[in-house]
Amino acid sequence: MPGEASVDVKAAVIREKSGKFLIEDLSLEAPRSDEVLIRVAGVGVCHTDLVCRDQYFPVPLPCVFGHEGSGIVESVGKSVTKVKPGDRVVLSFLSCGHCEPCLEHSPGYCHELYDCNFAATRLDASTTLRKGDEVIHGNFFNQSSFATHALATEKNTVKVPDDVPLDLLGPLGCGIQTGAGAVMNSLNPRPGMSIAIFGCGSVGLAAVMAAKVAGCGQIIAVDPNASRRELARELGATHAIDPTQGDPIEGIHQIRPTGVHYTLECTGIPEVLRQAVDSLTLTGVCGLIGVSPVGTECAIDMNSIMFGRSLRGIIEGDSVPDVFIPRLIELYKQGRFPFDKLVTFYKLDDINKAVEDTEQGKVIKAVLRP
Repeated sequence: MPGEASVDVKAAVIREKSGKFLIEDLSLEAPRSDEVLIRVAGVGVCHTDLVCRDQYFPVPLPCVFGHEGSGIVESVGKSVTKVKPGDRVVLSFLSCGHCEPCLEHSPGYCHELYDCNFAATRLDASTTLRKGDEVIHGNFFNQSSFATHALATEKNTVKVPDDVPLDLLGPLGCGIQTGAGAVMNSLNPRPGMSIAIFGCGSVGLAAVMAAKVAGCGQIIAVDPNASRRELARELGATHAIDPTQGDPIEGIHQIRPTGVHYTLECTGIPEVLRQAVDSLTLTGVCGLIGVSPVGTECAIDMNSIMFGRSLRGIIEGDSVPDVFIPRLIELYKQGRFPFDKLVTFYKLDDINKAVEDTEQGKVIKAVLRP
């Protein structure tokens, strides 16, 4: 609470565009009335962290990134009722809670989503991290969890059960939630319907698992990485296509001559988005969840969407985190959503190695343990 002593933390700081993460000792404010202090147990490395590191989204520097955190509540502000010290939590994205999309249970489309998650300050423009007299931007996705401790609000804190590995759960707050939710919440296919998923990173593979949960009859994974195609099959894909060995549109039509009911574009690459649209059956739906730099354009033949096809963007899997994250955990406990097969653990001190392995495709989802 205001006036309490700050907390000494160790955090990974980005000081310049595309720079290396620097492990530094910082001071983190004690929680205000609606805030929650978490000791981080694990935090996923997400493509969005790296996009912001590279300033494709203009997040102010120096900054502590990290937005897939999990951990244990250490202290709470005086108005917090949702969690208490000792509770195990996953941190997700923040929404304002009062705009039209938020009131309609669509927080991913909050009118203040950018300020809540990318401004790297509180909504009142104050900051939470310092190194001596130097301001270090935090509050990235209202958590900045590439650190030993994170400060969130109770709004973006999700309580989780005690009988699952806490350090594993962080990626449910963003990447895994995004891929799974895109299938289960956004597209919501009926059993037996077909889907093609372009890009088999953590988001795409979460979508593969969700498609199996949904009972899709044909689940087609498209990725140039042989090991990822193999894992996609293990997780539920009925077919896997290498896009470097021929036109994936033709490959999909060989499997289902009229095209598939649904596609998901998980790469952020314009040409792949075009392929995803052109792989649809008439009245099919393409979901766009891949992140690309601001200003990226894609040329699509208008006739491709003339005959009932549709293209829609999807943020955070159309999820309400307090509802959807516990649902994914329950599926994991049942053995139906084995997202642990995507995870490789690293120490926080080895964050640059984790990022390098991620960017080189050696691992699918790196999770840091402070």
